[in-house]
Amino acid sequence: MHGLMQDWPLNCHRILDHAAAYHGDREVVSRLVEGEIHRTTYREIRRRALKLSQQLTAHGIRLGDRVATLGWNTMRHLEVWYGVMGIGAICHTVNPRLFAEQITYIINHAEDRLLFTDLTFVPIVEKLKDALPTLEKVIVMSDRAHLPSSSLDLVPYDEWLDEVDVDFAWESLDENTAAGMCYTSGTTGVPKGVIYSHRSNVLHAMVASLPDMIDLSSSDRIMPVVPMFHANCWAICFAAPMVGAGMVMPGPKMDGASIYQLLDEEKVTVTAAVPTVWLMLLSYLEETGSKLPHLERVVIGGSACPRAVIEKFQNNYDVEVIHAWGMTETSPLGTVCTLTPEYQGLKGEARLDVLQKQGHPPFTVEMKVTDDAGEPLPWDGKTFGRLKVRGPAVAKAYFKGEGGPLLDEEGFFDTGDVAHIDPYGYMQITDRSKDVIKSGGEWISSIELENAAVAHPDVAEAAVIGVANEKWGERPLLIIVPKKDVRPDREDILDFVRQRVAKWAAPDDVAFVEEIPHTATGKIQKMALRDQFRDYRPAVEA
Repeated sequence: MHGLMQDWPLNCHRILDHAAAYHGDREVVSRLVEGEIHRTTYREIRRRALKLSQQLTAHGIRLGDRVATLGWNTMRHLEVWYGVMGIGAICHTVNPRLFAEQITYIINHAEDRLLFTDLTFVPIVEKLKDALPTLEKVIVMSDRAHLPSSSLDLVPYDEWLDEVDVDFAWESLDENTAAGMCYTSGTTGVPKGVIYSHRSNVLHAMVASLPDMIDLSSSDRIMPVVPMFHANCWAICFAAPMVGAGMVMPGPKMDGASIYQLLDEEKVTVTAAVPTVWLMLLSYLEETGSKLPHLERVVIGGSACPRAVIEKFQNNYDVEVIHAWGMTETSPLGTVCTLTPEYQGLKGEARLDVLQKQGHPPFTVEMKVTDDAGEPLPWDGKTFGRLKVRGPAVAKAYFKGEGGPLLDEEGFFDTGDVAHIDPYGYMQITDRSKDVIKSGGEWISSIELENAAVAHPDVAEAAVIGVANEKWGERPLLIIVPKKDVRPDREDILDFVRQRVAKWAAPDDVAFVEEIPHTATGKIQKMALRDQFRDYRPAVEA
């Protein structure tokens, strides 16, 4: 016997319908590529998204067709998301920070028919267009006045929308219809396509908004600094209109001064990005003496958040840090480190010890840690192993079956992370499985060492890799980017780190560099560092 409830599919465009109907005048602010600050509302975004759907349909875009974007976080990009999904097509967000060869591979593998691009990326498209045989049209998310001269037949977005009259309705879609596509970074092989469904996106947005997660409401103004082309924009582009929160879209400017300007002038209460962004902002705040009177919560994910970043936000600016973990394959929210009653009474260092963890999962995410044979390990906060997850917003396969079967016999996805879980369900990543340093039979966490080093007042950024050692197999090498106009002392930094980690895990040497390479999603590129230092020999052998 089935329940007697209505059949109401969980479609992404229903989120925008709700926002327009009940939060229609809520503001969406964008810093445009053209330079201006643009203001619109959810009601207007829905109107224009419907026009986009109408144009796509006229062009022959149908259920399951892929439509690509190369765009910053702006209101136009948001319109494209909902307009593409609203007719059952798949919005494929391409990361413009990838190498040209990767962008070519991804667009061709996805067989994208149309491409929406920002002005910034027109030169990339011009160089690659002849290698992209499936692309039928390139639409520039701007007006005709800003359209550059080009060898391509570029279509101005605003003028293209004005060709139709909004006499259109969204398609009626099964909630399991594909809605969005995002490719992995390809650090363990060729990039692989993850396909989100309408159902998974809607459920994920509901979960992300919960009080023990991001705690998002119509009273908030949220600024997603995390790009819309990175891991589903951490569900913010669905969660914000779902609850009626105002949005502030930062566009192309990601430096500390530009981020601060929007946080301050637009009275942002919640924001989200990877740690490298917040290191830039904190540096700007320290240099200028600026404050954050409006900001209440900052979500930090993408890679482990240094303890020093949590301390500075909380102690210097009275901003709550929400440490989160996830990946492209988890839509991406997997865990969030908000404090449950078991930990709310903690103070000082003990509280920071917990806040440094990636946290507990919401309903819809199940976790386990196993050994290499797949046997479950205890939740004791010490025993670490392979982190595996399952849930309705977790990938079960990659596009076109790339990589083969993904799930174990219980339906869990192996994340590639090494972690432990404590008795209260709080998970902590100790490393990526490929980055763990194996020294004398012990595993050393590069993340723990990096977090310890970044707390040093002379260190701007730190990375740790394993280097060959005849006696121990591997030993950790600490790689440091000093702060501007500072010349740190090697022994001082090593002593600083030794006081904060186990003696056997402490690095033996420091290498100073001007820059640490990052992936297109802002993560430290350990593979490049290992290649750079493959012939490295420490100043003193351990």
